[in-house]
Amino acid sequence: MLILALFIGWWQVDGPGAQEPAPAAALPLPLDEMSFSLIDHEGRSVGPQTLSGRPSMVFFGFTYCPDVCPTTLADITGWLDALEADAQRLNVVFITVDPERDTAETMARYVGAFHPAIRGWTGSPDEIARAADDFRARYEKVPTSNGSYTMNHTASVFVFDGSGRFVTTIDYHEPREFAVPKIRRVLEG
Repeated sequence: MLILALFIGWWQVDGPGAQEPAPAAALPLPLDEMSFSLIDHEGRSVGPQTLSGRPSMVFFGFTYCPDVCPTTLADITGWLDALEADAQRLNVVFITVDPERDTAETMARYVGAFHPAIRGWTGSPDEIARAADDFRARYEKVPTSNGSYTMNHTASVFVFDGSGRFVTTIDYHEPREFAVPKIRRVLEG
């Protein structure tokens, strides 16, 4: 049984069944190559330059999200609490993929329920699309049976170092004992 498990592991990691690494085009652009313009939940103009100079965590979602977004923002709140004073050294941004409903005021109320370091960003549909393209995030509007809609979207947190270079993602439901050390490494880098 052990030999079979080792063979399967080799097959998937190094052997013929291994997946090719993600092409560079699938990775988020460095912040200094991004070109979107949004507003934060306080009505101020923001963009990739707003994130420059400090490590950053960016998550795409929407305020009407029933589970992934509030869970992820609660996880981020826990990570920031675990970082204690070091959390002040991070930019933490929640970018909506639903600008039709997520105004600056809506974003302010929503992010206000989580850690105070989390900023909410919104903007025009075109600028949201440009930001998502720059980060290589995906989203789509999905009609629901009651005549409304929901949004499918990338559920990972993008992590950038202080120079604006993409470093890693933190996946949806990644345990705190893995997420917090990833963030600390970026802060120490």
